[in-house]
Amino acid sequence: MAEIALDAPAKINLYLHVTGRRDDGYHLLDSLIVFARVGDRIAIEPADDFSLYMDGPFAQGLFAGPDNLVLRAARGLAQVAGRSDGAHIRLTKNLPVASGIGGGSADAAATINALMRLWEFEPDAEPLAALALGLGADVPVCLAGQPSFVGGIGENIEPAPPLPTIWLVLANPGVAISTPAVFKARQGEFSVPARFDTPPKDATRLAALLAERNNDLADAACALAPPVIEVLDAIAARPGCLLARMSGSGATCFGIFDDPANAQSARSAMQNAHPDWWLTQAPMLT
Repeated sequence: MAEIALDAPAKINLYLHVTGRRDDGYHLLDSLIVFARVGDRIAIEPADDFSLYMDGPFAQGLFAGPDNLVLRAARGLAQVAGRSDGAHIRLTKNLPVASGIGGGSADAAATINALMRLWEFEPDAEPLAALALGLGADVPVCLAGQPSFVGGIGENIEPAPPLPTIWLVLANPGVAISTPAVFKARQGEFSVPARFDTPPKDATRLAALLAERNNDLADAACALAPPVIEVLDAIAARPGCLLARMSGSGATCFGIFDDPANAQSARSAMQNAHPDWWLTQAPMLT
């Protein structure tokens, strides 16, 4: 069979509320998650065993050993499918590592989807959901691959109402932030869920709704990595930016624009001012 290749798009938390904490220490979340038309890429070919090769601008930040999330996802699906063969997997790593945009989770989800296509296998919903959640809190929504409200520890996924077309500028100052460290540093009360049912009519209305919500991890991330503050300020200062916010536990931040020309201009200006930052612009996938 010919190679199967799938994109692993960047995950963006348009808002992220920490709503509680379970007895086992896991935090409960409420988040609106979308995906951008930029990301990593997974390509697979049938093989007797699983192997992983990585390339791309951020491949050096990863270890291709057996604990790599892509290989864990592949082995997990093989177990669900009852298969003893494997696949050669190539991961082209275009997204920064440990950056709050779900790169590893998206890679794992794309691996699962690619192998299901290769093997012509569609598992029952329950074992597939258990596999995804066992790999990480963001893997289930990355597997769904559509704008969604996410709750619990990542297992509760509900399709979002139709969202308007927006363009995203993504910026990362080159700082990797530990997600557990951010959660540990978070202070303050828990937030309430903030989902909405009515589709926002345009990007301006969506940005206004999001401005009434927060990323509850932003203050902790900024305290741990002050360059995030500079990134947020730089995005917010660009003409046409409707909202600037950090995604996930950072350090990647995003700006919402309703015009691709403004998004392109913002990215170019920030790239000139901060040549050491990772910057890109892309439309939101709908």
